[in-house]
Amino acid sequence: MTAPANPADYRAIWEAKPVLRAVYRDWYERMVSHCLPGRTLEIGGGSGNLKAFAPDVVSTDVLPADWLDTVCDAQRLPFADGSFDNIVMLDVLHHLERPVRFFDEASRVLKPGGRIVMLEPGITPVSHIFYRSFHPEPVDMAVDPYVDGPIDPDKDPYDSNQAIPTLLFGKPHDRQAFERRFEGLAAIRTERLALLIYPLSGGFRTWSLVPAGMVRPLNGLERLLVPVLGWLAAFRLLIVVESRC
Repeated sequence: MTAPANPADYRAIWEAKPVLRAVYRDWYERMVSHCLPGRTLEIGGGSGNLKAFAPDVVSTDVLPADWLDTVCDAQRLPFADGSFDNIVMLDVLHHLERPVRFFDEASRVLKPGGRIVMLEPGITPVSHIFYRSFHPEPVDMAVDPYVDGPIDPDKDPYDSNQAIPTLLFGKPHDRQAFERRFEGLAAIRTERLALLIYPLSGGFRTWSLVPAGMVRPLNGLERLLVPVLGWLAAFRLLIVVESRC
């Protein structure tokens, strides 16, 4: 089965799949733990699940859905300067046509000291094989994530390159290059996670190779293994960027 085609399809799978909710619960809790007190903007609200963990979040997406607060493009945010203390986004950055436009906009709408908290695909030797062989979204490590230019109004919002987050934040020199390009932003944390449980869960497919009851013990095991094996086999990156001004 291919990936869902719209937010309603994602929401239907979410509601029918306990193991998926258990996996994402851990991810949402991790993301919220890095947020500062104050007003939070969610970009890519999709199926509207973050509000269970952060009820006051302003939830947005480029595609309309009844549970969203606003429909907007992350590369053209319709908010005033300094409007938010946090921006949170799960599986959004690698879908953006011009990531540089988003970070310029994020820098503008964040308050001084505000944070961008992202959870994205992470490319490691093991995950690269899996993503290339079994995942419908491409992985192109040869692209320049800083390329700017016109935004295609007809672009499919699900078009993606799963390599983008790793190219921007995967290694220390990548993070240094990011901070040179965006002088008002600092990458203060990059954490690898999700070794086995994410691919075994099947994500937003209807199948799963692990029951929901195994998610918590497997998460505990993965937290012990990530410091040793994360560079080799992690499937995800948790990234925290802070506004310097």
